[in-house]
Amino acid sequence: MTPLTEQELHNLAMNIAGKKLQQMGYEFIAVNSKIKKHPQFVIFKKGEPTIFVLVKATDNIQNPYEYDKVWMETFVQHAKRQGASVWFAGVGIANAESVEMPVFKDHPYYVAFDDFLKIYEL
Repeated sequence: MTPLTEQELHNLAMNIAGKKLQQMGYEFIAVNSKIKKHPQFVIFKKGEPTIFVLVKATDNIQNPYEYDKVWMETFVQHAKRQGASVWFAGVGIANAESVEMPVFKDHPYYVAFDDFLKIYEL
């Protein structure tokens, strides 16, 4: 069994968040799947401001919405200069058999993700 790499976990989290954005009717202006490059998604809906979406994969399925507040504040300042809102998608992903084990390719896993945290709204 091969565990997912950090980049593969990140891509899985992006797919989960991206599908939710599509269901919500957003269009993608830009997508960046490189780990630690932000934002992951730049989205819009007609008549609404641009939104920067930051996605973070975590093994914390109890509270996937934890983030670095100091770093986030710097990013919010960037978004303000760009005239954009900021949303955060903390996506908890854990092995379905045991949260102590890594997530393996082609094996069941739990996902903890309900909605986006709206960090900054225009």
